[in-house]
Amino acid sequence: MTSQQSSFIESARRVVAIEQAAIAALCERFDGRFVKACEILKDCQGKVVVCGMGKSGHVGNKIAATLASTGTPAFFMHPGEANHGDLGMLGANDVLLAISNSGETGELLNLLPVVKRLNVPVIAMTNRADSTLGKHADVVLDIGVEQEACSLGLAPTTSTTVTLVMGDALAVALLDANGFTSDDFALSHPGGSLGRKLLLTVADIMLTGDEIPLVPEQATVSEALLEISRKGLGLTGITDTQRNLLGVFTDGDLRRLLDARVDIHTTRVEEVMTRGCKTSRGEDLAVEALNLMEQYKISALLVVDENNQPVGAFNMHMLLKAGVL
Repeated sequence: MTSQQSSFIESARRVVAIEQAAIAALCERFDGRFVKACEILKDCQGKVVVCGMGKSGHVGNKIAATLASTGTPAFFMHPGEANHGDLGMLGANDVLLAISNSGETGELLNLLPVVKRLNVPVIAMTNRADSTLGKHADVVLDIGVEQEACSLGLAPTTSTTVTLVMGDALAVALLDANGFTSDDFALSHPGGSLGRKLLLTVADIMLTGDEIPLVPEQATVSEALLEISRKGLGLTGITDTQRNLLGVFTDGDLRRLLDARVDIHTTRVEEVMTRGCKTSRGEDLAVEALNLMEQYKISALLVVDENNQPVGAFNMHMLLKAGVL
C-alpha cells in the first residue's frame, strides 16, 4: 500500500471517529427539551414545516421526508423561497422546525415575525441556545459539536451528521408514540420493495383453477406423483368428494415411502398423506405466508377458503419472483 493510499484510509478513520464521538455526546442531550419538542410535534394538528438554509437545508429535506414516511405529516420549505411567497405554505396549525447551526441565518430570522404572528410553535435545532433563533424558539435542541470532521474545521460534516441523527431521533420517538405500524409504513411506500413485502397478499401471487395440484382421496400414490410432476410445485392436495382438503402429499413423503419399499401403484394416497397440513388464506399477507414456510421448513403451500376448500397454491420460488424474499 502506498503512502497516499494509507493517507486516504487514515483520513476516513479520523472522520468516523470524530463523528462517532459527536453522536455519543448527543445522547446526553435527550432531556426535557427533547421531550417538549416531541410533545409539540405530536400535538401538531397541521404539518411539520422543516426549514433550513444551505447544508442545513439539505439535511432538513431528509428530516422532513423521514417524518412524513413514519407517520408525522411534514414537508420542507426553503427559507429563501419562503421570503418571496412560499411562507404561505405555513398555516396556523403547523409547527416550524428551524435548522441553523449558528442560529443567525438571515433567511430564517426574516421569517420569525410572520411565524410569531401566526402563533406557530418554533422548534430550533442549533448549536447556540443564546442565538437570535434560539431566543425566539419555543424549544431549542442542541446540535453543537466540538469539531467538524473536515481537516480544515470549516466544511459542515460532523454538525450535519448530528443534525440528521437528531432528526431521526425525533421521527422514531414520534413513530413509537403514535403506534405507527409496518402496515402504516407500507401504505406510504407502495412502489418500493418494502411496499411489496408488506402489502402483497397471497391471492396476488397464487396459482388458481386447474393449476392447483389436487387428487381425490382414492387416487394411488403413483397418480399423486403424476399430479405433482404436472403442476411443478412439489406437492399435491388430497380432497374428498365435496372437494374439502384432507391433507397433502409431497416430494418428501414420496422419498420416505420409497425408502420403506411401499408399492406406489397400489397404495392409496390417503393412507400416506400428511393430515392437518399447514395452509394459507388468500387474504393473508405474502410476508406472513413466507414466515410460516420458513418456520416449518415448507417449500410450497395450498391456499384454502373459509370452508377449507382449495382455491390456490404457491411455492417459495413464486414469493422470490414477486420480490417478497
